[in-house]
Amino acid sequence: MEKSKVFFVKEITPENIIKAYEALGKKLPGKVAVKMHSGEKGNQNYLRAEFVKDVIQHVNGTVVECNTAYEGARNSTEKHRKLIEEHEWNKYFPFDLLDAEGPDMELDVPNGKVLKKNYVGKNLANYDSLFVLSHFKGHAMGGYGGALKQLSIGCASSAGKTLIHTAGVTDDQTKLFDNLPEQDRFLEAMADAASSVVDYFKGNAVYVNVMKNISIDCDCDGNASAPCMQDIGILASLDPVAIDQACLDLVYNSTDPGKEKLIKRIESLHGVHTVEAAADLKVGSRDYELINID
Repeated sequence: MEKSKVFFVKEITPENIIKAYEALGKKLPGKVAVKMHSGEKGNQNYLRAEFVKDVIQHVNGTVVECNTAYEGARNSTEKHRKLIEEHEWNKYFPFDLLDAEGPDMELDVPNGKVLKKNYVGKNLANYDSLFVLSHFKGHAMGGYGGALKQLSIGCASSAGKTLIHTAGVTDDQTKLFDNLPEQDRFLEAMADAASSVVDYFKGNAVYVNVMKNISIDCDCDGNASAPCMQDIGILASLDPVAIDQACLDLVYNSTDPGKEKLIKRIESLHGVHTVEAAADLKVGSRDYELINID
């Protein structure tokens, strides 16, 4: 089998995000959803709207996001919309809070390891293609966050996030922390949810990971640790498994001593298992060719 292609550019600029996307040679059809993380209130590491506006305008996209399932500034439509204003997400391009109003859209997960269904924001049905623009970093529950997390927890509604976090036990947010599963089950639920979104868009999706402000903590943490590593670069692929695997490999192969903090976070939570499970579900391949486009 031919290896998945992952394109890499070292210098992180708005222009090079477009360059990485263009290297894929994939024209996204119809109405384009650009899945991004809006950044919890107080977080300093998330990708800013001004930084990504050029590529979003380049694909004529609408940035999309969903409400969270935990306390914070994004766990209700009213609060999240206020934060969207504060973080200027609606200043340069359209912004769509996918689960602002119910009911959610239900996606089947016929071959899921843990989940048989996934709940995403119902407005996802309004889009023909998906551009997953991820900030690669650590994560306090998943070990790391990249394309697969954006596809799974990122596209899930509040109820869907709860279902993933509890490995299918409940979609009731009030019972989330009473039903946290064994770690690998949670990671497999993430892979299941990611597979349902990939299947939904039937190949009309691209993935860009930006390895900038690399903290051990996610953008969902309002008090996240400062970056522990130097910036690495921008990656682009048509394969969400390959792009996340490539990012992990770049961390492990780095000469930056700060990588030890991130590796400890990833390994303590068995973060690579999300990649393993997604590959097993045929979401993508862990075998890839890294192509430098500097």
